[in-house]
Amino acid sequence: MAVDVHQPSPEYLAFWRESHVCTLTTPRPDGTPHVVPVCVTYDPEAGLARVITNKHSCKVANILAAGPDGARVAACQVHRRRWATLEGVARISTDPERVAEAVRRHTERYDRVPSPNPDRVVIEITLDRALGRG
Repeated sequence: MAVDVHQPSPEYLAFWRESHVCTLTTPRPDGTPHVVPVCVTYDPEAGLARVITNKHSCKVANILAAGPDGARVAACQVHRRRWATLEGVARISTDPERVAEAVRRHTERYDRVPSPNPDRVVIEITLDRALGRG
């Protein structure tokens, strides 16, 4: 079922506030999908999903290889029969304020402070599609 990215139902938003490991699918340079487990935060007001990660990760390399316009990606989470997918264009940010905001949101959702990482970046996904079944 399609969901309004900026105004999701309370149930959909609540599901994205629960602590679930997600998957992030990025396109490799050869076009094949690269799927990895990640922690994702969803900010409907900004129309963004965020993933904190190491700047040397394959997912970051895949997004950077897509060029300055970013890469089309999907983040998905599943719990029993409930599922939710967020889709959009991902870009990498090294801006300290943006990274700090992503860490803050990660800490809030997952109830744990990430270990310090001087190579941390944030993948920001500008959302244009949301799907789910709750």
